[in-house]
Amino acid sequence: MRIAPVSALLATAFAATFTLEAAAPVPRPTKEFTIVLPSGKQQLLSSYRGKVVMMAFMFTTCPHCQALSKVINKLQGELGPRGFQAVGAVFNDEVNTPNNASNAQMTGNFANQFASGFPVGFASRASVLSYLGVSDIESWVVPQIAIIDRKGVVRAQSESRGTAQLQTEDYLRKYLGELLDEGGAKSATPSKAAPKKATDKKTS
Repeated sequence: MRIAPVSALLATAFAATFTLEAAAPVPRPTKEFTIVLPSGKQQLLSSYRGKVVMMAFMFTTCPHCQALSKVINKLQGELGPRGFQAVGAVFNDEVNTPNNASNAQMTGNFANQFASGFPVGFASRASVLSYLGVSDIESWVVPQIAIIDRKGVVRAQSESRGTAQLQTEDYLRKYLGELLDEGGAKSATPSKAAPKKATDKKTS
């Protein structure tokens, strides 16, 4: 991985200029992760153990995230009875402020408009990047996706600059269906596809 000078790091606030590899390897055991729901209740990722879980890490202002949330709503309705659970974690800059009331309102508005079919909570940028295995100095885009099987193993994860397959309804339906059918016993990862860059905000 190339390390850019400070001037380049500043430039990445507007454009992705780094050449990056995948973040953390897959498959791997999932770490614990916590979101805070608009109600103030904490929701643990481990509470969904035994289900196939799709974690979507998003900015509420990201058009790609908004579009993906609508796809996830549909998949949750179709696959939920088979043991699928989608979870959203929003972490735009407002989340990194101490004003939990503002975070809750921001998250609730997003959920009501785009993600009414699955739980969405807020989390800190640091917790999200730690879970994904991404450094804050690297270039990355949202949404970021992690898919976890019934045994708690991360089976697929977005490339730092985005993976087109993991934002595509038909591919997700097929891949999630296979994980639901196999019960998490067989290791599988999505076939490689050229990462699809998003145009939304990233790290600076």
